[in-house]
Amino acid sequence: MKELTDFEVKIHRYNRILVAIDSDDFVSSKPAFEYACTTARLFDIPLGIVTVLETGDLNIFQTLSPDTLSDRRSEVAHLVDTYVEKAKAFGVLEVTPYLSEGKPGHVIVDTIIPEFKPDLVVVGSERKNNRSTIGSQAAHIVRYAPCSVIVVRN
Repeated sequence: MKELTDFEVKIHRYNRILVAIDSDDFVSSKPAFEYACTTARLFDIPLGIVTVLETGDLNIFQTLSPDTLSDRRSEVAHLVDTYVEKAKAFGVLEVTPYLSEGKPGHVIVDTIIPEFKPDLVVVGSERKNNRSTIGSQAAHIVRYAPCSVIVVRN
C-alpha cells in the first residue's frame, strides 16, 4: 500500500503513433484516425498511417488480371495519400504513409511496427449487426503488438 501512497500521477505520453486504416471501412477507420491525429498533434509527435491491401479478398479472376490488381493498388495508394493530406491539414507535422499487401494484422505486427517503431498503435472496431466488434485483424494486432494498442469505437 505504501507504493500507492507514494505514487504521484504524471502525464503519460507516447512518442510515435501508428494508425491502421481499413481501406474498405471508413466508418471504423474515421474515429481511430481522428484519435491518432488529435494525440499526434497535441503531443507534437510523428504519426504513421498504414493500410494493407488484402489480396486474399480478391477472387481468382481479379488476382489473375494485372489491370484489376493494379487498379486496386492505385485506389489504396490514393486513399493513404488522402489520409496523409488530412493529417497534415489538421496540424500533424510529421506523417509517414505505409502501404503493404497481405493479411493486415500480420503485416502490421511483423513488418510495419518493427520499421516505424511506434509505442502506440490505434485501430478501429468494425460494425456488424449493429454492434461494434473487434475484427480478426485488429484482434491480432492487440494480441501480438509489442507496444500499447488502443481500439477506438465510433
